[in-house]
Amino acid sequence: MSDPIYWLALNFLPDIGPLIARRLLSVFGSPENIFRASINELRRVENIGENRAKSVANFKRWDKVQAEAENTLKNNARVIALDDKTYPEGLKRIPDAPMVLYVKGDLKDDDKYAIAIVGSRTPTAYGIKTADEISHKLSSYGLTIVSGMARGIDAISHKGALKTKGRTIAVLGSGIDVPYPPENKGLMNAIASSGAVISEFPLGTKPNKENFPRRNRIISALSLGVVVIEAAVDSGSLITVNYALEQGKEIFAVPGNITSRNSKGTNNLIKNGAKLIESSEEIIDELRPQIKGILKEQKLVSKKTLPEMTDDEKALYGCLDNEPKHIDAIIRETKMSSNRALSVLLNLELKGVVTQADGKRFSVN
Repeated sequence: MSDPIYWLALNFLPDIGPLIARRLLSVFGSPENIFRASINELRRVENIGENRAKSVANFKRWDKVQAEAENTLKNNARVIALDDKTYPEGLKRIPDAPMVLYVKGDLKDDDKYAIAIVGSRTPTAYGIKTADEISHKLSSYGLTIVSGMARGIDAISHKGALKTKGRTIAVLGSGIDVPYPPENKGLMNAIASSGAVISEFPLGTKPNKENFPRRNRIISALSLGVVVIEAAVDSGSLITVNYALEQGKEIFAVPGNITSRNSKGTNNLIKNGAKLIESSEEIIDELRPQIKGILKEQKLVSKKTLPEMTDDEKALYGCLDNEPKHIDAIIRETKMSSNRALSVLLNLELKGVVTQADGKRFSVN
C-alpha cells in the first residue's frame, strides 16, 4: 500500500481529476512513481498535456499536504486511499473513483449491502412518513442506508437507520470538517458514531452547488440500488439516478400524488421503467439474490408484491392513490386515449391492484 501522503498530493494537483489520475496510475503504477517521473515521461501519457505534466513534475506543496494529513486527524477523521483495503469495492469499480476519501467513523465490509435513499429537500408529510418507514425497515434487515445528509428525505433516511441502531453512510458535498447544512452537525456526529461520514473534498471545502452533482456518483456507487422518494422533475436526486443507471444499479421509485410538484420526477421515473415500490419488503424481494448472505432467515418473509405490469399499467398505477380519481383526470395526466386508459384500468382491476368507484373514478387498493 502506498503512502497516503502521495495520494493526498495527487488529490491536490490542479486539473488532475480522478480520470486523469487513473490514467497516470495505469502508466506509473503508484502515486510515488507519478511524482518521481520526469516531465518528458509525463508528457508521453495520453491526453495529459504540457500544463498537467508541469504541474505534476513541479509540485512543491508538500508542506500543505502534510498539514492536511495532520488536520484530518485533528478533526477525528482519516484518509483512505484508493489502494487501501477498506476503500469500498463498489466505489473503486467506477472509472472516476476518488483518489482519497476523508472518513469520519468506520467503513465495514458489510456496507457493500447498501441502499441509497434520496429525494426532496422539502418533502410533504407523505414523503416524510414514507422515508422514515422504508429506511427504518431496510436498516432492520441489516442493510446500510446511504444518503447525502441534506435537508428533507436525506436526513430522514439517516435518522430512520439510526433508530434501529443500524449502519448509515453520509456522503458530503463539502469538506469533512464543514457540516452541511449546519443544523445537521448533530446528525453528522450520530452517523459517524454508528456508520461513516465521507467526502472526497479537501478540508475546508465549502458546500458549493457544483459539488453536489459530483458527490452523487459516490452515493450511487456505494449502493446496490437507489430509492427515490418525492422528487421534482428538476431534482438533484435524478442526477443520482442517472449515475446509478450508468453504474448498472437498481432504481426504485415511490409513487406520489400527481398534483404534487414533489412527485412529478418520481412518477416519471416509474413511467420510464423504474421499479414502483410501496414497501421495504418489495426492495428486499428484488435484491434478495444479492443480499441473502446478511439477512436472517426469519426476516425473509415478504409482503405480497405488485404483479408484473406493462409500461401503460405502470403509468396509470403511478398516477393513482387512495383517493378515487375521475377518468378524465387520469387521461389528462397519462395522455392516453379514453379507450386505451379504460382498457388498461380494467386489466389493473383484474389484477387486483385498482378499484373502480362510482362515476368512473379509480383508486389503488
